[in-house]
Amino acid sequence: MDIPLDDILARLHATAVERDARGGHAAAEKALLRDAGLLRLSIPRAFGGEERSWQEIYAIVRRVAAVDSALGHVLAFHHLQVATVLIYGDAEQAERLLSHTIAHQCWWGNGMNPRDRRLAARRTGDGLLLNGIKSFCSGTVGSHFMTLSAVLGDAPRPLLAVVSTAHPGVRIQDDWAPIGQRQTDSNSVVFEQVPVAEGNVLLWPEREPTPFHTLRNCLAQLVLSNLYLGIAEGAFAEARHYAHTQAQPWLASDAAHAVDDLFTQNRFGEMHVHIVGARALAERAAELVDRAFSLGQALTAAERADVAVAVAESKILAHRAGLFVSQELFDVTGARGTKASLGFDRFWRNVRTHTLHDPIDYKLNMLGRWTLKGDLPNPQLYA
Repeated sequence: MDIPLDDILARLHATAVERDARGGHAAAEKALLRDAGLLRLSIPRAFGGEERSWQEIYAIVRRVAAVDSALGHVLAFHHLQVATVLIYGDAEQAERLLSHTIAHQCWWGNGMNPRDRRLAARRTGDGLLLNGIKSFCSGTVGSHFMTLSAVLGDAPRPLLAVVSTAHPGVRIQDDWAPIGQRQTDSNSVVFEQVPVAEGNVLLWPEREPTPFHTLRNCLAQLVLSNLYLGIAEGAFAEARHYAHTQAQPWLASDAAHAVDDLFTQNRFGEMHVHIVGARALAERAAELVDRAFSLGQALTAAERADVAVAVAESKILAHRAGLFVSQELFDVTGARGTKASLGFDRFWRNVRTHTLHDPIDYKLNMLGRWTLKGDLPNPQLYA
């Protein structure tokens, strides 16, 4: 059954504060997202999906993140893993895995953390065996499949593969206990003698990645931009509602209502500028992502570089907007806005947790080298 998105958002908003405090796995809420048909968005129509543009997908992720950034995160990462299959997999793999995803309404989890090289793959007679651990595996709890990277011998690059999360050798640790993003299920996962058939290997280490392969990095980074932006939009909406319904003007103000106070209006103007600037760059980057994604393996290194630059620009402004607005929220709500039952602190905690994913200093440096010297962004890992 498909549930209207507005209804889903209202339900998530109603329980967001309580669930943020509780943490753990949001099974019922993930079921709502599934029942709304949101797992089909990125899957091609040929396999039963909706084949929405990335612009549309990111816009939906932003709307979910505005009311519940943890659920926005797991939804976005589901589609990132679908994109991983479409980018790295061959036609047979894409049809088999994604048709199954539609038929069984499968969630996908992420084990692609490139900095964690503790998961090793060993060749066997009929495939591979995985042993080791991966950290920050968002969305794995309750998932059917997960994409992962693993080290094969002394190969300089990892292999990329798909495994069933339900395999008895896959053990999800209950070790995700951050200050924010508490329901993203970003636990560590232990692999003990987990087999991988050769047909589920998406990329072997000896195969040189193409510009289209490395577009996956841009898709992932733009997920983060839209999560940060969604958090900023959610914090702004809460601040505006509070200003109209509960806030009181300061005793030295001539205003009868908080929304008529000049300083309050200035702060809302500042928040607005941060958000609309970040939104404009996020939407521009999504347009370039769609164009590049449509080119497939014909994508050139220069075209891929243009996408990476646009995504980096977007991420820097979204990072700053998320932190700024989630802090300014308290200046416009005042002391009463710190009441724990309101849960306004969740916006700052969530965006602060997520903005530590990878440093914007390196994005700024990449943009500086691009603008000063024309250096193409290095298409590795987080760029």
